[in-house]
Amino acid sequence: MGASPYDDSESIKRLALGLFEGWGYRYYRKEKELRADELLIRTKVGWLLGNARKSIEMAEAEYRREKLPPLSREKSRHDPEALAGAQLIERLSRTVGGLQGKISSQPMPENNRATQRYWQDAEVLQKMIEWDEILIGQAELLRSTLEEKNGTWLIENASTIQGGVNAISESLRNRQALLVG
Repeated sequence: MGASPYDDSESIKRLALGLFEGWGYRYYRKEKELRADELLIRTKVGWLLGNARKSIEMAEAEYRREKLPPLSREKSRHDPEALAGAQLIERLSRTVGGLQGKISSQPMPENNRATQRYWQDAEVLQKMIEWDEILIGQAELLRSTLEEKNGTWLIENASTIQGGVNAISESLRNRQALLVG
């Protein structure tokens, strides 16, 4: 009975190394962890913004049911003010959705020697942590602010909501500038 190929540790290691190379895996290196953390933060911010958008969409649907009932012979036109309100809520939803898309579509930092040296800089990492904290905090604040709000509230507070979206956009730009170096 011959030796099993599963017992040839050298062949097994060579096979594993070939697979690792193909997958881009470089063992447990700090830059891999940082890239994973960067992706995790963007995923979580996107999730928070998705929940914020869902709240807006639910409020919009309720507002439209309440303020824009189906047209009839007696009432052949919608109230222009109610229609403008529904359109404003819809724009807010698109704005938050656009920000969510912007976050998810950002490129990952390159995995080259220059980037690795840059990511090993303690000052850069500390600034990255600070921007991550701000970005996550802002996204959660927007999400929790919009939770269970109705359409009328959204219309009355549209400028505040837009201010929150603008602040998140600015934080995202600052965070991305830090990643690009």
